[in-house]
Amino acid sequence: MLRRDAGIGQTFPMTLQKLFDLTGRVAIVTGGSVGLGRQMAEGLAEMGANLVLCARKKERCLQAAEELQKLGVQVLALGCDVKQPASIQEVADAAFKHFGRIDILVNNAGTSWGAPVESMTLEQWNKVIETNLTGTFLFSQAVGKIMIGQRRGKIINIASVAGLRGSPPKFSAIGYSASKGGVIIFTKDLACKWGMHNIHVNAIAPGWFPTDMSEKVIERNKESLLAGVPLGRFGGPHDLKGAAVFLASDASDFVTGHTLVVDGGQSA
Repeated sequence: MLRRDAGIGQTFPMTLQKLFDLTGRVAIVTGGSVGLGRQMAEGLAEMGANLVLCARKKERCLQAAEELQKLGVQVLALGCDVKQPASIQEVADAAFKHFGRIDILVNNAGTSWGAPVESMTLEQWNKVIETNLTGTFLFSQAVGKIMIGQRRGKIINIASVAGLRGSPPKFSAIGYSASKGGVIIFTKDLACKWGMHNIHVNAIAPGWFPTDMSEKVIERNKESLLAGVPLGRFGGPHDLKGAAVFLASDASDFVTGHTLVVDGGQSA
């Protein structure tokens, strides 16, 4: 396979290892200190990417940074509230000042709220929408301005299979489902808008992974949930790494506007 260098106009061979290599790239992972964010951050670091981890609890990011640095990459740990534009801008500015570039953005920070539709308050609804959907927009906007100047970038939005279809009544989290459905169409539309800048925008839609946010639901409904997963298990500690690395790397340079479902066949 030959790859064209846009800056020089020359072609050079690209091996499979080179296509997935992230050495020297810089990735921001929101909510990257624990759970799925931590798993994806680890995968990116294992392929050579330097990291910027940000979350509301900075102390968790500092702990994760200390552990991930053992992989031989630089890790910057920052506090951030994705509902606050000024907080997001501080992270983008700090990342660019420290590394001089931002190649990858993983919009992973998220929350949920369980309540019947008829009793969910506006405050509860807004908290979920502002974190999961508006936060994705605000971070993409802030980092996208830098990527436009670079003429390249990879944005990975974390959606969910909950955003692909309706859920049974016992899963009362309509704000979460609505926000993740919004993330999917936001991904498609932003891919159309920013393709001209050589910015790739894709999403990952995980199925059931045991995390701090989902473990109670999984505990209460384990048998019925597993019955709906053809592979017969929940997502594990390595199941999102490959998807994140693929969408962050040159291996996905002709993929944009796509939602990669990682759910063990649940939505099949």
